[in-house]
Amino acid sequence: MTTHDTTSTPADPSGLEGIRENLEAAGALLREAAARAAETEARALENEARAVEDHRRAMREMAEHREETDRQMKETDRRLKKAEDLFATQWGRLMESLVRGDLVALLNERGIEVERTLQRVESRRGGRHFEVDLLAVNGREVVVVDVKTPLRSEGVTKFLSKLSEFLDWCAEYRGRRILGAVAYLDGAESVTKYAERSGLFVIRATGNSASILNEPGFKPRAFS
Repeated sequence: MTTHDTTSTPADPSGLEGIRENLEAAGALLREAAARAAETEARALENEARAVEDHRRAMREMAEHREETDRQMKETDRRLKKAEDLFATQWGRLMESLVRGDLVALLNERGIEVERTLQRVESRRGGRHFEVDLLAVNGREVVVVDVKTPLRSEGVTKFLSKLSEFLDWCAEYRGRRILGAVAYLDGAESVTKYAERSGLFVIRATGNSASILNEPGFKPRAFS
């Protein structure tokens, strides 16, 4: 006679076990997704931080390059200014020496007997400075010479103003007739005509000599 085992596993009528398993699986998936999201966010933040640092480095390098460029430009400007000043000074002295060498003969030809010449005549008073390049002097007249390289109209105007106050600065020449002359190496004809119309002698330096360009009958203006 065959015996049957009637013992069996109790049924889970509410399905709680399945729900628990599903929740655990869902929780695992959520944790995995959260971990991946956190990893992605961390990588994005790292990339952003690297990009910010690269930007800062590039800005620093640009600033350093700009500073170096500015420094080099300033140094170049300084050297150019120094060279220009040296050229102007040396060229001005050359012009003055050239004019001074011929000045006596040139003025003698125009009836002005020069007894002595003076170079770089300066006066200072009350913090102000007054300077003329050359003087040709006798007992009756003083010719004030302004040397320009080149000669420009604004330079002529400024010199005329200087002549008007010459005796205020050089009072020892009071009682003498004050005349003016501009000496130059290069200048437009319109400027030399302006100087002549203003009553100035116009002296052109050419090569190793100088000459007065005014017409023979020219009458210089007296500034005293």
